[in-house]
Amino acid sequence: MMHPAFPRLALAAALALGAASTAQAVEYGTLDNGASQVGFRYSQMGVTLDGQFQQFSAELHFDPARPEAASTRFEVPLASIDTGSPEGNDEVKAKTWFDTTKHPVARFVSSSVKPLGSNRFEVTGQLSIKGKTREVSFPVTYTPGTPAATFDGTLPLRRGDFSIGEGDWSSFDIVANKVDVTFHLVALPLASK
Repeated sequence: MMHPAFPRLALAAALALGAASTAQAVEYGTLDNGASQVGFRYSQMGVTLDGQFQQFSAELHFDPARPEAASTRFEVPLASIDTGSPEGNDEVKAKTWFDTTKHPVARFVSSSVKPLGSNRFEVTGQLSIKGKTREVSFPVTYTPGTPAATFDGTLPLRRGDFSIGEGDWSSFDIVANKVDVTFHLVALPLASK
């Protein structure tokens, strides 16, 4: 039975759609959910495992000419988790893990975007999971395209910071503390005014 430690929020992800390059004169503001993916990678008993979230949503504003003004709000319904097994999916929704009855959504709200060069950006913001909020920063790579642009990144998290895995699962000897939330977000331009 799999016990994933953390959603790959990008949320978070997602989270990172506050990034861009100054080369294009288009503002992105619509997430193509069908083409986007949010997943996570963790280690259980020394074995690397992957999972994903079936549902997520984002409000984003990204103008490549003004990336520092970019913003995003990304939400992941935690009950949409897919750990790769029905037993794992049920277990991770329990109070000891995500407690989805009491805390159904993981949320990321960006606060700043810092250009790193070569279409890479550092996105910083507040990540909230299971009633706990932490400031996080992570790199995002922006790839311009027509008509869609993509934003790819990995948000490394420590599940212990969010009390994901309580009681017997609070030890990191079976399920590691580190979880990587990965995302591939496809953004479409805002409609012309």
